[in-house]
Amino acid sequence: MTSETKVGDPVLPDAKMSLVKPKEPVTGKVVSTRVCLRGKSNSYIRHVAIDVSGTPLAGNFRVGQSFGVVAPGVDADGKPHKVRLYSIASPSQGEDGHGNVLSTTPKRVIEEWAPQKEGDDPNRHELFLGVCSNYICDLREGDEVQVTGPNGKSFLLPADPNEHDYLFVATGTGIAPFRGMVMEMLDAPGGCTSRIDLVMGAPYTTDLLYDDLFRDYAERFDNFTYHTAISRESGAPGENHRGIYVDAMIDRMMDSTFRDLLENPRTLVYVCGLAGMQVGLFKVLARNGVGDGYLNIKDEEMAAMSPDDWPWDKIKRYVRSTKRCMLEVY
Repeated sequence: MTSETKVGDPVLPDAKMSLVKPKEPVTGKVVSTRVCLRGKSNSYIRHVAIDVSGTPLAGNFRVGQSFGVVAPGVDADGKPHKVRLYSIASPSQGEDGHGNVLSTTPKRVIEEWAPQKEGDDPNRHELFLGVCSNYICDLREGDEVQVTGPNGKSFLLPADPNEHDYLFVATGTGIAPFRGMVMEMLDAPGGCTSRIDLVMGAPYTTDLLYDDLFRDYAERFDNFTYHTAISRESGAPGENHRGIYVDAMIDRMMDSTFRDLLENPRTLVYVCGLAGMQVGLFKVLARNGVGDGYLNIKDEEMAAMSPDDWPWDKIKRYVRSTKRCMLEVY
């Protein structure tokens, strides 16, 4: 234990990194691709599984890491497309159980064009399609794809998952690593006996990813609880906590559900999703007096303030997560 390590901090496993460099990608093959939304949605998100057997990636990635995809062709400047990173959505043993098939959860980027630099036409507003996201979503079973990685060594499950309890907080495609983590812990031989709470935020119930999978786990395992926060559907809070964001839901259910989990020194918090989602969560933890194990406040003036009054810019500068609170935001 180092001088910076505290009791309750996780011991993470060693993770192999950058076995395949971006300039020297290897070839994987798509073995399955399917929509992973719940019903009809305005978003386009798929679950894509890629066979990497025979490459350095095979058997060498871990849940919580990412891998790279290199789209074919060149960009507007005539240069090869840069590698894009995608979270691994499969457990460490892969979709196949042998570490040969990894998966990810790509969302098609479909936006209106907007000026990017001085001199760009301010009146231009045709649709813009993200190159790599649409490329992956367009792939069919049997198609080859250039991949790199793995990447990341800090957003991992502990070496012994049974030594901790867990609060997973996700929005959108940030659910990808938690799919793999939940599968890895609950499907492991002997099973993981730790408490696992997953909070999933989405604009609409139709935007819930892997919803059937998580509901099935919640029915079969007493130690796993699945919470959904639906932000853009009105109605009284019920099963899906409609009209509420993830941080507000945790705040509302603090005493009934989350306080004992967060006050437990065994607990780890993992947050994955859109950049900025951690700000509301930080405020909720501090406001409820459960932030000590998860947050370090580096500014005396902020430490003396009510968390509700913390300015956005100072949160970004002075509030840091501890080793018990792991962030993967984009």
